[in-house]
Amino acid sequence: MSRSIGELAELVGGIVRGDSSVRVDGVGTLEGAGEGQISFLANPRYRRQLASTRAAAVILDEAGAEDYGGNAIVVADPYLAYAKIAAVLSARERHPGGIHPHASVNSAAEIHSSACVGPHVVVEEGAVVGADVYLGPGCVIGANSVIGRGSTLVANVTINEGCELGERALIHPGVVIGSDGFGLANDHGRWIKVPQLGRVVIGNDVEIGANTTIDRGAIDDTVIGDGVKLDNLIQVAHNVHIGENTAIAACTGIAGSARIGRNCAIAGGVGILGHLEITDGVTVTAMSLVTRSITRPGVYSSGTPLEENRRWHRNYARFKQLDDMARRIRELEKLVAEKSK
Repeated sequence: MSRSIGELAELVGGIVRGDSSVRVDGVGTLEGAGEGQISFLANPRYRRQLASTRAAAVILDEAGAEDYGGNAIVVADPYLAYAKIAAVLSARERHPGGIHPHASVNSAAEIHSSACVGPHVVVEEGAVVGADVYLGPGCVIGANSVIGRGSTLVANVTINEGCELGERALIHPGVVIGSDGFGLANDHGRWIKVPQLGRVVIGNDVEIGANTTIDRGAIDDTVIGDGVKLDNLIQVAHNVHIGENTAIAACTGIAGSARIGRNCAIAGGVGILGHLEITDGVTVTAMSLVTRSITRPGVYSSGTPLEENRRWHRNYARFKQLDDMARRIRELEKLVAEKSK
C-alpha cells in the first residue's frame, strides 16, 4: 500500500524534512532499503549507514536528522514510529467472509457473515465466531468458546471448550489455548488426575506467538489481560493471571496460580514459580528464576553469567565453600572486635 511520507508523518506526529510528496510502499534496513522503501535509525551504532542508504526516506530523531540530507520524518521515538508505519504499509486486505467447503462447522455454532473460515477448520457446537474474524487452515474452535471481533488465528490454532478470546487478537500457528492444567493428586505413589474445570479468558488486542500454550484453570479461570504480548514457546499454567500490557519473551515458563501485574516485561527463558505475585511495572532479565513474590517495581535478575569454562569450574568449587567461608569471616570479625576493646 503506497503512501506519501507527508501522510506517514501525519500518522506518527512527525515533521517532514525534504519532499513530503515522495511515496513509499515498503520498509527496509538502512543498508538494504531501495527506492520506494522507508527505513529508520533507532540505534546509534548504525548511524554510519545513513551516508550510503538508498532509502526513499528515513525515520529519525532530531539528533539523527542533523547528519542526514535526504528525505526524513523526524520524531521523538523512531522505532515506535517505524512500527506504526510498517503496520500501515504491510497491511493486508481482509479475506472475504465465508466458510470454506472443506471446513466442518456444527449447525449449532454461530458464525458472523463477515468471518472467514478456512479449509479444514473445525467449529464445534455452541461456539461463537465474531465479525471480521479470520480462522486459518486447520484451526479448531471448541464447543461454547468465543472468538471476538477482528481476531486472526493464522493456522492450526486450537481454542478448547468454553474459552474466550477478545477482539483484535493475533494468534500465531500452533497455539493451544485451554488445554488441561497439570493438576495431579498423589494416592500412595500413584498420580490421580485432578479435573480442570476452569476456562481461559483472554482480553482485547492480545498477541500470542507460535506454539505457546495456555492452560485452562483448575476451578477458576486463567486470565490474560488486554494488550498482553506473548512470544513463541511460552508455557502459561493453570490459574495464572497476566495483567494488561505485559510483554513476555520466548521460552518463559509460568507455574500455576502465579499473578503477574500490568506493564511488566519478562525476558526470554525466565522461570516463574507458582502461587507468587509480581507487582506492576517489573522487568525480569533473561534466564532469571523468580522464586518469591516481587512487591516493588524495578529491574530484577538472577543466575550466573557466561564465563570461560575453566574459570566457571573454579568458581563453582568456591560456591560450595561459601557457608564455611561465611562462618570463618564471622569468627574473625568476632576476634577483631574483642581485640579492639
